[in-house]
Formats: sequence, C-alpha cells, structure tokens
Amino acid sequence: MMTRMNITLPVEIARKLATKQNKSRFIAEALQEKLERERHNRLEALLLEGYRATAKEEAQLNNDWEKSGMEGWE
Repeated sequence: MMTRMNITLPVEIARKLATKQNKSRFIAEALQEKLERERHNRLEALLLEGYRATAKEEAQLNNDWEKSGMEGWE
C-alpha cells in the first residue's frame, strides 16, 4: 500500500534525485535503509548496556566457577 506525501528537500539533494528514474522508490528504499540502521544501532546500544550492567556479576560468577572447578586438583 502506498500513500502520497509532500516533502521538502535541500536543493542539492533534489538535484541529485532529479537523475533517478523512480524517485518514490529510491526515497522509500533510502528511508527503509536508514530506519533499519537506526533500529540496529538502538538494539546494539541496548545489548551493550546489558553487558555492562552484568559485567561485575559475570566476573564474580566466573571467579566462583574457577574456584569450584579447581577443588580437589591441588
């Protein structure tokens, strides 16, 4: 499904767009790529935030497992 929109572009971009055969498709694809990139960046930031939030806890768990894994081997 399509919808008609009236947008305003900087002159330089409009000039570059003038050479494109199907301007609507070109703009739609460019916007889709941009939106997907933004979504990816938000998800990546959330993952990084989660890793940082649990880093201390994970380090402690690793330390505990190392100690328990070495019991009886000394």
